[in-house]
This record gives sequence, structure tokens and C-alpha cells, in this order.
Amino acid sequence: MEQNQVSSTAQRVALRRAAHQLLDDPKVFNDPLALRIIGKESATTLRADPGRFETSPLSPYLRAFIAARSRFAEDELSLGVQGGVSQYVIMGAGLDTFAYRNPYPEETLRVFEVDYPSTQAWKRLRLDDAAIVVSPRLAFVAVDFETQSVADRLMEAGYDPTQRTMFSWLGVTPYLRADAVMATLNFIASAAIGSAIVFDYVISPSLMTARQRTVFEKLADRVAADGEPFRAFFEPQKLVSDLGAMGLGRVENKGPDEINAMYFKGRHDGLRVGSLSHIMKAEVR
Repeated sequence: MEQNQVSSTAQRVALRRAAHQLLDDPKVFNDPLALRIIGKESATTLRADPGRFETSPLSPYLRAFIAARSRFAEDELSLGVQGGVSQYVIMGAGLDTFAYRNPYPEETLRVFEVDYPSTQAWKRLRLDDAAIVVSPRLAFVAVDFETQSVADRLMEAGYDPTQRTMFSWLGVTPYLRADAVMATLNFIASAAIGSAIVFDYVISPSLMTARQRTVFEKLADRVAADGEPFRAFFEPQKLVSDLGAMGLGRVENKGPDEINAMYFKGRHDGLRVGSLSHIMKAEVR
């Protein structure tokens, strides 16, 4: 992330989430605010031509993965709330809309949106422009994951470390240094017993086939050109081991085959996720 710049990745993710609402039937992830949050001009363009922002052969795979990871995170949140989770921390929130369609009573679930300061300021302007109501139970937490303490900023915003919390961290880890990723996961491991995190990550290039490596390099070149290069990659087995050493257990690693079986089985449009990214869930023991 370039200093004081809005995340171009956050913009692309929001456009793909909105496109999913128009292009794909059945929808994997239903977001009634997805078109409003991208702005009137973009929404009008997208409604007129839903494929307008599908700019490469990779686009359907990325759109599918964005929908699947959001669905998985919110499904896990639902299970968490049933088990006593009372706080939801959305890290790297971008233009995520959960807090504005939160189905739970305000006294049941408090939401924290954590993001890079300039991206968060841009989002708040988008919310104003779209006349989307912001709940008083939502806390905006501005933080640079590379240089600031997520724990400190959350505590300042009213986060209660004694309460069970669900953390989601989607579309962020590839753009951080590996040590910054692990530092944040260490903080989450210190949360109340029964808390959990859902996050996604890119597998290590050393595990990729030649074809996967070609796809990866094209994608890496594009995000680097936008000023947000890929930095952190992980080997699933080692990551599970590292999480266990922190105190995070009951780890579920969802690779592409499992994600496709969960959300895309039997589709007639061929929509499916690609093979570079995984979704992982881990619980605080």
C-alpha cells in the first residue's frame, strides 16, 4: 500500500462482489448493498454491462473466490454467534458491507472495521454518498498492519479481549510481509478462548505447478503495477503447525477442491475458484 493512497485492490474486490450479484445465478454470496457501495456511476455502468469489469480470463475465478471467502466467513460468524461470539472484527474491511446489513441485534454483536487509514476514510465517503446508515455499534479502527499494533488500536476503539470474538481477514495477507501476518495472528491467538479467525492466503510459489506459476506471475505483475505487490506466501502444513504453536487449534484449511465442492458443485455456468489461494479457519484454544 502506497502512503496515503486508497487501495486499488479494495476497489476491484468491491466491483467483483457487485458483479457477482448480477452475473451469477445462483449467487454464492448474497450482498444487497454491493452495488450501492461501489458508487452510482460504477453501479450504473455495471448494470448496463455486468461483464464490464471482467477484464481478463482470470476474472471469473477471482470473482468466485471473493464470493466464496465472504460466504465462508459469514457462515462461520453465524455459527460463532450461536456459540457466544459477541464481537466481529473485520480486518482489511475495504468496501465490505456486513456492518450495514448486520442481521444480529446490536446488543448481541458489536462490529469493528479495521483498515488502512486512507482506505477507511474513502469508504466512509462512499457510505455517505450512498446514504448507507452506520450503526452506533460499529467502530472504525484505522491501522497500518505493517507499522502499527492492531491490538492497541482495537483496545482504544472499545474491543473487549475477554469476550469471544470472530475475526475475518480477507484479501490482505498476500500484500503484507510474512512477519506482519504472523504478528497479527499472534495477537488473535491471545483473544478469549472460543474466539476464531477466518483468513485467506496464497500458497508458496514453490508448491505451484508450471501452469499455476504462469497464472500467478501474471496476477502478481498486475497487482505490483498497481503499487500493491504480493509479499507473503505460505505452505499449508507449515502454517497449520505455526498456528498450533501460537495456541490456535481446530484448524480447517480449505483448498480449491474443497471450496468448489462446498459452493460450486452442480453449477451449469462453470463458475469455480482457481488454485492459488486457500481459506483457513482457526480457533483460540
